[in-house]
Amino acid sequence: MGLYHFSEDPSIRVFRPHIARTSAIQDEAFVWAIDDWHAPTYFLPRDCPRVCFWAGPQTSDEACSRWLNDREPRFVMLVEADWLERIRNAELYRYTMPEGSFRPAPLGPRGTYVSRETVTPLQMDPVGDLLLALSGAGVELRVLDRLGPMWKEIRSGSSLSFSGIRLLNAIGYPEEFRDPLGT
Repeated sequence: MGLYHFSEDPSIRVFRPHIARTSAIQDEAFVWAIDDWHAPTYFLPRDCPRVCFWAGPQTSDEACSRWLNDREPRFVMLVEADWLERIRNAELYRYTMPEGSFRPAPLGPRGTYVSRETVTPLQMDPVGDLLLALSGAGVELRVLDRLGPMWKEIRSGSSLSFSGIRLLNAIGYPEEFRDPLGT
């Protein structure tokens, strides 16, 4: 399967369970990892807000035509223009994690795994040029001024599968991310 953790810190020797500072739902200490298919969602600086979407089993032909331009990228990633220079200059490292103690995250998004144990990574590799890594993984990157309007439209007006990461760092958060019902 392949499980990974991405960090801008190249010196991590062990990962200890902790409660993520960005989690609103987590009340238990974990070490987090991401599976191979979803790994490119983390080919960015840690705090960079991003919206990703892709064709899932429920996605209509109309949604593929409208959102994916009838093409089949692995997924589309939206980032804010203000982050582009930081993405270009970031140094990111991929830690390969041993799979033994990891289980699917009980409340996390698809592709996330957790371990309740301290984990020693198997190896660490630099990701390299993040824009080339995204392209090489079949990800279509789209740069926008603001993510909120597209997030609302994708969430409420499409049949796409989607993910939002670090949205609390996005311009206009939380106001621009609320749907008409205020959630």
